Amino acid sequence: MLDRRFLLGAGLASGLLAACARPAQTVHVRVGYQKSGVLLLAKARGGLETALASLGPVEVEWLEFVAGPPMLESMRAGAIDIGAVGDTPPIFAQAGGVPFVYAGAIPNADAAEAVIVPAASPIKAVADLRGAKVGLTKGSSSHLLLIEALKTANLTMADIKPVFLAPPDAASAFAGGALDAWAIWDPYLALVQSRGPTRTLIDRGGLPPSSSFILAYRPFADRSPKVLSAVLDFLAAQSAWGNAHVDEAAQIMATQTGLPLSIATTALRRAPLALTPVTARVIERQQSAAEAFYRQGFIPAPVKVADAVWSGWSGSPA
Repeated sequence: MLDRRFLLGAGLASGLLAACARPAQTVHVRVGYQKSGVLLLAKARGGLETALASLGPVEVEWLEFVAGPPMLESMRAGAIDIGAVGDTPPIFAQAGGVPFVYAGAIPNADAAEAVIVPAASPIKAVADLRGAKVGLTKGSSSHLLLIEALKTANLTMADIKPVFLAPPDAASAFAGGALDAWAIWDPYLALVQSRGPTRTLIDRGGLPPSSSFILAYRPFADRSPKVLSAVLDFLAAQSAWGNAHVDEAAQIMATQTGLPLSIATTALRRAPLALTPVTARVIERQQSAAEAFYRQGFIPAPVKVADAVWSGWSGSPA
């Protein structure tokens, strides 16, 4: 008769072997991207799954969005884990209770976002926008750009006639003369500038500096911090590659978006790729922007940006 201790030991050993043999659970990473920036480049070049392979089985899904606000609505629903957006969408999202964290910062370039008018427009300065129909995407980076631009002329959104449109619709309205001015970002800005003469009233260079962001769904950041950190390392490396190979990166982006190569090149040259940790200075600047939106009644309650910052990534060498 076999010893009961032997049988117990054998049973435990068998259980441990079975547990060791059990395959690791696959991590699904759903990435939201727009028609520009490092996420578009990373998607096109591939390699993210390989970069994450040491962490276990990973599947990456890429989802395209036309702007930041719909991307964050998708994040609210738990449908994406990581996304890249401008400075404004996170403010509206945090005020609306979207469970996200700021994971990385992307410095915004001066000429990559502007308030423009047709070249023949009688509007010569920001002060002339009083009473004008100005197109913008509500809750997007152009929303903050316009608020700050108006402030330079002692105006507010109440002094103009805002027309809230998605970029493709705003482009048609601007081309058709239905808008007096348009606040917009690249590559849409570069595209409209290539189609006909326009005039820039003000761009980001005449306003306080700001950042775009890599955001993460908070439950994803909580359960997969190593995966999120590795994704940020990968994106930092992709940024460095894109800046070192501008012509090749522009060709990739043109192919991915269907934009003319000249537009992709213009957008990339005036907004070099970069990704940094979210610093105290970035948080301070974002907090100032959030307070501006609250003062003008665009968000229902004040937000504390620092409460949504993820400190799990300290940056990676290029």
